[in-house]
Amino acid sequence: MNENRSVFSIDGITGMLVATVLLLSILVGLTLWAINVQHASAANYYDIKDEASIKMFGSNVADHVVDVK
Repeated sequence: MNENRSVFSIDGITGMLVATVLLLSILVGLTLWAINVQHASAANYYDIKDEASIKMFGSNVADHVVDVK
């Protein structure tokens, strides 16, 4: 039998705590990154110039969109 068992080995409580802390830190990092991306996108609004000259077909959208920021 395996007599070399420990509750505090990397397979026990310590491993579970390391995995939990790692996953929570990844979650916090991705959440903060998403908030920063959303904040940057919300602050960068745009305006449309010459609305009357936009054609339904054959018009390039990038020609009419202007960043206001």
